[in-house]
Amino acid sequence: MSEPGDAGRPNEDFASVGLPASGQGGSLVVLDGVTPPADGGGCLHSVPWFTARLGGALTELTVSLPDVPLSELLSRALTRTAESHAAICDLSHPRTPQATVVLARWSPAAVEYLVLSDSALLVESPDGAVTALLDDRLARLPRSALATDALVDATLRNKEGGFFTAAADPSVAARAVTGALPRGEVRALAALTDGAARWVERFAQGDWADCLTVVRKEGPQSLVDRVRTLERADADRVPPRRGKTHDDATVVYVEL
Repeated sequence: MSEPGDAGRPNEDFASVGLPASGQGGSLVVLDGVTPPADGGGCLHSVPWFTARLGGALTELTVSLPDVPLSELLSRALTRTAESHAAICDLSHPRTPQATVVLARWSPAAVEYLVLSDSALLVESPDGAVTALLDDRLARLPRSALATDALVDATLRNKEGGFFTAAADPSVAARAVTGALPRGEVRALAALTDGAARWVERFAQGDWADCLTVVRKEGPQSLVDRVRTLERADADRVPPRRGKTHDDATVVYVEL
């Protein structure tokens, strides 16, 4: 499920699950679009346009090319998306449309994964243990380095020593956290954008295992509803809360 943070603004997230006609395996794609600056970031297109293009390409490629590594598929999808608007948009702008990425693809033999930037992929094993697969580069940066958008764009965004998102440069795919697990070691997967992961990362209502339990027992909507309740309470705090009051929130849950 996916819910916008503000009913008056388009949802900038993207989510899909692909199941090949063979019935063998499948894939999931979750993107969290980065809200653009007031000047539009040099692009004529919206972030939802970008995430739909990139997400659509990834959904197709992860199913149709099962033997190609996920990092290579992300590179190809970024190239395809950039080529669709390079002639009319400034893709060199640091805030050209971009997104965080979570990919997972499973076959009878393995579960492959890719995580880029601050969305999360939770993996549950048959014994109930939960592992969070994260790209924590942004979380490890000192708060002083994130003081303003201009400072982040100039020194950290898609730069060495900073953090990386999927924008127009296909080489960023090599920066993603990737790996593979034996299929028998995975019972379920949950992909969350940071708007849903706030339940753990911002509000500390439980750990990742608790988070997956909520999703499995009560459903993704329940997790997002809990986050919304916490966000409304947090908005009344002094000093002012960090970041957006409400963020787009997406949860995809798959039992293998």
